[in-house]
Amino acid sequence: MIGSRTVALLLDEGREVVGVDDLNDANDPRLKRHRLAQLEGRAGFSYVHVDIAQRAALEAALPAGGFDAVINLAARVGVRTSVDDPWIYVETNVTGTLNLLALCRARAIAKLVLASTSSVYGASRAAQFREDDDSSRPLSPYAATKQAAEALAHTAHALHGLDVSVLRYFTVYGPAGRPDMAMFRFVQRIREQRVITVYGDGSMSRDFTYVDDVARGTIGALRPLGFEAINLGGDHPYAVSELIAEVERALGRRARVEHAPAHPADVPRTAASIEKARRLLGWEPRVPLREGVARTVAWYEANREWAKDVRVD
Repeated sequence: MIGSRTVALLLDEGREVVGVDDLNDANDPRLKRHRLAQLEGRAGFSYVHVDIAQRAALEAALPAGGFDAVINLAARVGVRTSVDDPWIYVETNVTGTLNLLALCRARAIAKLVLASTSSVYGASRAAQFREDDDSSRPLSPYAATKQAAEALAHTAHALHGLDVSVLRYFTVYGPAGRPDMAMFRFVQRIREQRVITVYGDGSMSRDFTYVDDVARGTIGALRPLGFEAINLGGDHPYAVSELIAEVERALGRRARVEHAPAHPADVPRTAASIEKARRLLGWEPRVPLREGVARTVAWYEANREWAKDVRVD
């Protein structure tokens, strides 16, 4: 989701972009093909089908021409599923990042933008999560592998002078969003009058961030910065119960809710300090939750014929 929107904005600016994705089935591939279809045929865009965890295949598949930067938005995502199969998370998030770092060095690419996550902050009780807060106590293998990727990127900066911007995203949502996340699941299930499962009592809160805002910040981070970790968040946490109410409002339907125990790998809340993003990138979110939910619902209605059957578990 973030990758396709970032590519679209780069193409709007007249940039040339090579998109790399293995279109795996970690989430429903129909959504991945839908996103890719919006980009294919656009001037300046080409697509390479390859897994970044396969170093030799990655090197062989990419054109030899000079790249100005690498934006690594490829990841195995999802907190709960990482508990069941942490090995695949290490392959993509750690080995894959290492392969891209090696690619930058081999091809003299001076800039890497690395997607990270608010999950690295663990169960922080800070009013707002700051980039210099302790991130040494992740609660899931997913968070641990993203933290490892950050550390590897720092070594590439320290040893080889690679300019790295690490972007810690906070609960990104929007049209054609990840089906394993609450926004897509809630929209689909409320619209189709299916039961939604809420883990905990609904008070767990997230700093929801609209995908276009995140894509703008990602492109902004292409500027030379040395090595910096930067939060990109919505600047306003909302409880899960509040999100459900917004989706109900946009759909004009009531949710059927069942509760399950909170998962130990889920952090209870996230809240981004975005002062650093304002200072270094001139960035701040523009799309409030109500508008973002409305856009997401409009996309779903326009694509409902197939989106209603997307796998969300």
